[in-house]
Amino acid sequence: MSLPRLWRKYYQQWLCGLCLIILFIALQLLTLSPASPYGDALKRLEGLGYDLRLKSTLSLHSRSFLPIVIVDIDEPSLKQVGRFPWSRHVMARLQSQLADAGVAVIAYDILFSEPELNPARQVLSHLDEQTTANVSHTLHALAPTIDADKAFASRLQETDTVLGLLFEHQPDILVGTLPETIFFSAIPAAALPVPNFAGHVANVSELQQNSPGSGFINSAPDSDGFIRNSMLLAKHQGQLYPALALEAARLYTMAEQVEVVTKPFGTGHSVEGIRLGTALIPTDDYGRVNVPYRGPAFSFPYVSAADVLNGQIDPALFDQAIIFVGTSAVGHADLRTTPVGVQYPGVEVHANVLEGLVFPELLPSRPNWMDGAVIMLLLLLGLLCVFILPRLEVLGIAVFTLCVSGLFITLSAYLWVKLRLDLPQVAVLAMLISQAMILGSLGFVREHKERLQIKSIFDQYVPPAHIQAMLDNPDSVSMEGEKRDITVLFADIRSFTTISESLDAGRLKSYLNQYFSPITRIIFEHQGTIDKYVGDMVMAFWNAPLPVEAHPELAVRCAMAMQDQVDALQEPMRQQSLPPFKIGIGLNTGDMNVGDMGSEYRRAYTVLGDAVNLGSRLEGLTKYYGVGILINETTYAQCSGLVCRPIDKVKVKGKNQAVTVYEPICSHEALTPAIREELDAHEQAWSLYLSQQWQQAQAAFTKLKERSPERKIYTLLSERILVLQANPPGEQWDGSYTHTSK
Repeated sequence: MSLPRLWRKYYQQWLCGLCLIILFIALQLLTLSPASPYGDALKRLEGLGYDLRLKSTLSLHSRSFLPIVIVDIDEPSLKQVGRFPWSRHVMARLQSQLADAGVAVIAYDILFSEPELNPARQVLSHLDEQTTANVSHTLHALAPTIDADKAFASRLQETDTVLGLLFEHQPDILVGTLPETIFFSAIPAAALPVPNFAGHVANVSELQQNSPGSGFINSAPDSDGFIRNSMLLAKHQGQLYPALALEAARLYTMAEQVEVVTKPFGTGHSVEGIRLGTALIPTDDYGRVNVPYRGPAFSFPYVSAADVLNGQIDPALFDQAIIFVGTSAVGHADLRTTPVGVQYPGVEVHANVLEGLVFPELLPSRPNWMDGAVIMLLLLLGLLCVFILPRLEVLGIAVFTLCVSGLFITLSAYLWVKLRLDLPQVAVLAMLISQAMILGSLGFVREHKERLQIKSIFDQYVPPAHIQAMLDNPDSVSMEGEKRDITVLFADIRSFTTISESLDAGRLKSYLNQYFSPITRIIFEHQGTIDKYVGDMVMAFWNAPLPVEAHPELAVRCAMAMQDQVDALQEPMRQQSLPPFKIGIGLNTGDMNVGDMGSEYRRAYTVLGDAVNLGSRLEGLTKYYGVGILINETTYAQCSGLVCRPIDKVKVKGKNQAVTVYEPICSHEALTPAIREELDAHEQAWSLYLSQQWQQAQAAFTKLKERSPERKIYTLLSERILVLQANPPGEQWDGSYTHTSK
């Protein structure tokens, strides 16, 4: 099918499909960006897809495991020690127990933002002037020894320790002392697109000054409340600060400094990654990483803080381990919603992030080129749908969409499992589904219109079985002009002018209806297509609009059945006092132009060409030769099931090429010995005629004329032989006779 024809047929679906591609590319660019304030619903769907992918592949990942232990301030700990927050003396004892166990790093998912009251100083503040100097001196001397903050601060240096801090958006919240930045960046912090906070809740000065490290404990939930990624750095008052997990990773890897790797982005810069020692940890443009969850809650070893305080420590578990101190106790507001489960301890989120920072290959990532890859997928898969879906039925559309979607999901799963690449799925899958639904609906409407068009065009001209076949498969019908091998039939009532003059209008109409109705039925029964009725003439053809096998023989059998029907009509006509009649039928097979032709005012599905004209000429010659049916040599060559008699070799008016014409007699099954004998004699006489053996040919045709005087052909050929004997045609004669009239 040519491109212009495809365009006329599918242009609505193509244009709609291209618009869908543009729409989903725009959605990908404008709403699915992590920083975009739009498209929460789409982001939610993307998040659900991410969650499903993460949960379903947890067991498929081969991964390294850091010796991370969570010291949990759980319900038994609260029952033993008392309500939280605990005294810094308890925390100092906990710190000492862990340091003595040989841990490598301790990270507190706890805030120490307010100084703990010193009992001695509280008493001093209530003493009056009459209190003895000895009591006052004793309390002043006792105060440092029972100072809980000092006790805890003195233990912080026993091992690498990270204290937590919290950033706030309210600028009036400024509590505690912030640490100095550990970051190195060639770009000022103010120019980086990392989260910015106006307020902070940090640790008391004495603890902060004695802690080797500090990191913020803020979470970064998506719009649906799920924690899928984690901030590694944040801005506050023009300085960059690390997350708790990043600071713990720095101490664990003994990196002195953390470098922020940036790249130009438009008129500004974006974050490309965090260099921790020699390892580059890739992040998104805002310095965030996806949390590489090891599994559901409690996938890390948990040890009750009460057991640590009681000295019940497994040396093998704690030796050189990274310890996160936090709480899973209900009511302490540190339970999060995550892709791997709700009520997930927040301290374990930090543990997962730390493991990913030390082993960056565990981090699910979405590289900068991923957006471009998604846009290319949208474009390629969208174009594939645009050019394939319009050609498919409903079932084919469903199967195609499922297969393409399945392949895309398989690709996404492969990238996730093997390369830890987070390929966005919502835009692509939504586009595929939208293409299927909308293009399928437009295809249904187009198909319905085609059915109506086909039915309106062919209802009166094509057999009902053909119409149903065309409706079932509209693509099999070509309304465009095309060249095909077609057999055309012309049937005309002889002496119709004389007959019409003898009848009034009403009787003439009845006369023709009694003829046309059975003749049309016979043509339909033989899979023919009615081209037109012109007065008493019927024109039909075979092998269009649908292919018809063995159409030449089928058309000739139709012509023979029409002659039989005319014979059967003679008696009913006589009974109605209507004149008897005969018809002549001419058939020709050859290449003809067929299609929906005409003007903007009137059109018709018809055939044109020289082969059509020859069929009409043959119908006109039937009266001259006195036969009911004439076919050309091309038709005869494809009628192996029929017995035919050669009639003449002629050049019709307007043609220089001679053709041999035949009269169909009967089928091989109906051939009788008498007919066979006459045909053999005719074949012999015809052969003598073509070889210019005039006397023998004359004798043969004279004998045939005596045997069958009703056959006009024998008289014609006998008379022609006399002329040829008198005027020999010469050796170049091809045996043809030229007709000068139509």
